Amino acid sequence: MSLAFAVKDDLFDAQTLRAVSSAIFGGADVFECIAIARRVKGDDLASWHAEWKRAAEDAYSLGVTAEANGQHETARLAFLRACTSFRTAGSVYLAAPVDPRLTESIARQRDSFRRALAHFTTPVDVVEIPFEDITLPGYHFRVADDGKRRPTVILVNGYDGTVEENYFYNAQAALDRGYDVLAFDGPGQGSVLVEQGVHLRPDWENVVTPVVDWLLEQPSVDPERIALIGLSLGGYLAPRAASGEHRLAACIADSGFYDLFDAAISRIPAPLRGQIPDGNATAVRLVEDLMDSRLKKPTDGWSLRRGLYVNGVDTMMDYIRDARNYTLKGFAEQITCPTLVCHAEGDDIAAQAPELYAALNCEKQLILFTEAEGAGQHCEVGARQLYLARSFGWLDGILNPDDL
Repeated sequence: MSLAFAVKDDLFDAQTLRAVSSAIFGGADVFECIAIARRVKGDDLASWHAEWKRAAEDAYSLGVTAEANGQHETARLAFLRACTSFRTAGSVYLAAPVDPRLTESIARQRDSFRRALAHFTTPVDVVEIPFEDITLPGYHFRVADDGKRRPTVILVNGYDGTVEENYFYNAQAALDRGYDVLAFDGPGQGSVLVEQGVHLRPDWENVVTPVVDWLLEQPSVDPERIALIGLSLGGYLAPRAASGEHRLAACIADSGFYDLFDAAISRIPAPLRGQIPDGNATAVRLVEDLMDSRLKKPTDGWSLRRGLYVNGVDTMMDYIRDARNYTLKGFAEQITCPTLVCHAEGDDIAAQAPELYAALNCEKQLILFTEAEGAGQHCEVGARQLYLARSFGWLDGILNPDDL
């Protein structure tokens, strides 16, 4: 994304637009987000946290007052805005050791979202899905309690997303189109990472299979119409899951990833790439020094600090070695369900989407979202309504929801 949507700092600008994108489903007000971001001092993480937390507390207080007065819609929307602002406040501290401001962010956004749920007009259950020796927290949103079996979409979030945030990205849009929804935090995501200490893993087929098992036990689910939608890094995790879980009727990668090692290496100066991570010691040390210098920068180093924490590694070379495990080479060919790959024109994070599409042997489609449409950012964050129209238009043709 180009600079100056709201501010001149790359990270803060992108995160502001990310918060704004939730406005279409009540998670923010556009110019409120811009005003908050413009009060932040330079690249000061503490200032960012303080401004967004203040806005979150104000929205939460409005929700509490409205709730006490029986004003259900006002309360619902206020709590949803609080959820977005609490998440946005703490996300800049996604790093190890865990900062208490991140822990608070996870807890407060969850509390805000669940306060909002009490004012929803459609049924939703807070769920804990058994997984190995832990449980995966999530939400089972349903169109209605009418005994009908409906198609269901399972939502997979990304590197720094949370299950609550996925409500704004895909869940409400799916409900509005007649789909039931199961959203959850998996290993390395949201509260599973921050509160349970479980890091990311590449074999998402082994994560989604018990999720599908749980879903098939629910009486409202049509077992022949279950789809998987992966957001951001979920554009790798969802196709990886579909490569081994063949009970899925469709898969959407938004945006498509193919090989995280190749993506990481592409950001290293070309003359050094062939030596990373286990080549010439001098070259490796030079890259390590460059990365260590960047790690210390407040906003420029955020994505690197996030990667170390989420993947559960100590150094950038360890991260790059671990990235070798996050590949769809040899896995994309095993996907049997129809698959949609989304590719945003200006998205350098997921520039490999065409490679994923080319590797697929199943029924497939690639949708390009352009800068001219305002949809060229990662996950089309500036034009989600356009993304939703095209992606669910594709999915409707496969799963045929009853309530269009």
